[in-house]
Amino acid sequence: MIIRFGTFNLFQFVEPPFSWYIKKDKFTPSQWENKTSWIKEKIEKMNCDIIGFQEVFSKDALEEICKELGFKYFVTVDDAKTDKQNPTVYISTTVALASKFPIIKTHKVNIHIPSIKKHNFQGHFTFSRIPIKALIELSNKKQITVYVNHFKSNRLNEFEYIFDKKSTLKEKQEKTKEALEKNYSPALKQRLVETSSLFYDFKKCKTPIVSMCDLNDKEFSLCIDALTNRAYHENKKFNSYLLFDAYYLSSKKEDNPHPEKKKLRSPTSYYQSYGNVLDYIFVSKDFNKKDKNALGKISSYEILDEHLKENKDGSILQSDHAQVVCEIELFEN
Repeated sequence: MIIRFGTFNLFQFVEPPFSWYIKKDKFTPSQWENKTSWIKEKIEKMNCDIIGFQEVFSKDALEEICKELGFKYFVTVDDAKTDKQNPTVYISTTVALASKFPIIKTHKVNIHIPSIKKHNFQGHFTFSRIPIKALIELSNKKQITVYVNHFKSNRLNEFEYIFDKKSTLKEKQEKTKEALEKNYSPALKQRLVETSSLFYDFKKCKTPIVSMCDLNDKEFSLCIDALTNRAYHENKKFNSYLLFDAYYLSSKKEDNPHPEKKKLRSPTSYYQSYGNVLDYIFVSKDFNKKDKNALGKISSYEILDEHLKENKDGSILQSDHAQVVCEIELFEN
């Protein structure tokens, strides 16, 4: 059995006559038709069974599109908020989940209070977008838990450090310590509380997990450790992962066979023409084929970025993010 999961940041999905953030930013009817036609085309190309969406303002319009394309089940756990002074202007966004398999239960993810204290977060904490946690029953009657997340934007300030695969957890913590203690990067602190809250929710899960994220942070970031690595939370000396980046569990095709020219991971978003990986799909060990108790494996991991190759900054009539698709092959009993 093969199941395809996708994550898709829709980029200001706001049905006219509504606006996003300020009154003048809204689509004309013809622009909206172009945008929704493009989104439908991309969803069909993704060919997924389960999709997590970010930047959803007009959830009813998205539900209509998804059901038209064969997704019988559609959920959100929050509503995008409008300005009290002008109810046609949205001031917040939300996430959504569409599935061709039955969604049995849906929950909001709770904030983990000890994580607020650990990161010395001052003031009232709320998720920038409340994550979705959904229990889904597959056609073989097995159940999985799917999360959809969209974390706080990194604002690209100087304290949003860039790490690589050689960076240790200790190095990341030491480098960010001053920025966090002196509150130089409130967005990073916010994301660390958000990702930590997810980690502790993952720990309570009794089923296999797939988590679809717009992380708003780069590959090898400290936030990925907070989301997936027990060592970050339990002060372990060695890494011990609760979830895995599905990209690294897949068999990647190399365009160039020469070792010195191996294909690099494709960016999923650009800022001032510089590419970053911001969108991810994480899975529990149940889908790590190296685990002796694995229930399946990652058979492919795809980045759909044709529109970004044409225009790296993206288009408001399309998206400024690539879509990510992860295919999981379940083993037969």
